[in-house]
Amino acid sequence: MYTPVITGTGLFTPEQTITNAELVKSFNAYVDLYNAENAAAIDAGELEAKTYSSEEFIVKASGIEQRHVIDKTGILDPRVMHPLLRQRSDDEPSLMAEMAIDAAEKALAQAGKTAAEVDAVICAASNLERAYPAVAIEIQDLLKINGFAFDMNVACSSATFGIQAAADMVRSGSIRSALVVNPEICSAHLEWRDRDCHFIFGDVATAVLIERKDAAQGPHFEIRSTRCATQFSNNIRNNNGFLRRSRPDGLADRRDMQFMQNGRKVFKEVLPLVSDHVAEHMAQDGVASADLKRIWLHQANKSMNDFIGRKVLGRDPAPGEQPNILQEYANTSSAGSIIAFSKYSDDLQDGDLGLICSFGAGYSVGSVIVQKHG
Repeated sequence: MYTPVITGTGLFTPEQTITNAELVKSFNAYVDLYNAENAAAIDAGELEAKTYSSEEFIVKASGIEQRHVIDKTGILDPRVMHPLLRQRSDDEPSLMAEMAIDAAEKALAQAGKTAAEVDAVICAASNLERAYPAVAIEIQDLLKINGFAFDMNVACSSATFGIQAAADMVRSGSIRSALVVNPEICSAHLEWRDRDCHFIFGDVATAVLIERKDAAQGPHFEIRSTRCATQFSNNIRNNNGFLRRSRPDGLADRRDMQFMQNGRKVFKEVLPLVSDHVAEHMAQDGVASADLKRIWLHQANKSMNDFIGRKVLGRDPAPGEQPNILQEYANTSSAGSIIAFSKYSDDLQDGDLGLICSFGAGYSVGSVIVQKHG
């Protein structure tokens, strides 16, 4: 049996950003257009008039101040309200692969390794660009990695589930190392015309390199233990898929073909699920709250993270103990906890313990207890 460790992380951040002020201006312009075009039906009581969003509402509901996106022009056009991305030929690298390559190369560079030393690629993301061929295999090909690759989708928990899969393979000796990449183009599956969620998501890609401890060339994080769990729920859902055209009205502009959630139920049900999951994981690994120096949580909502942080630590987290990146990146689905880990882990000292945790649709929850060495 081998000890799996994280030796490198990488982060790709799109250049374009959308502030809350820009988003609200665009959304409210869309509301004006919608209400004007449907004035008769609204007056007749057949449709409800849409209401404005506001910067204050967004910050209070989420803690988000801006988000990075691949394309902002389409999103901010009140007559479009979704990204406008260039059609690529099948002979070109896909957008997801291109983002993942950037993050993966940074992870390899940090670890001091080359692609030739990697045996597997797991592309773990909430929405994949296509069904097949696997985006992971395309990434493997572009990096010229021997071995194998596969896609994984556990929604917002994809990264931690991917880390567990990679760590288990390294531990067993079936592979020497693996790249777990999380390219998230959340702007393309968000319904920007829905006031309740139009501010939630942003785009990004992250990567972690997991390998045997005896191969580590510098500071690294030992993966002491992992724990994953799922529990079925319809409260976060996207009904798009290949069967869409086979059903009545399947090609219509249906709201349920984009991201949907019952936010209040999610808040009420996910928080105890995650808190209990983490408590049980820590107890199994013999880790007490006082032992944790850092918690890197899924970045969905500041209030949720603050609640979980208090439950895990038994007190309010001190500044820096539970870093939030929501204010800059918004919710980036599976990549959020890895962004926080990548940006806020270098300062930990030899022997320090930390917890990476993600949670989301499914419901799904994954946690990884790591220990700094070097």
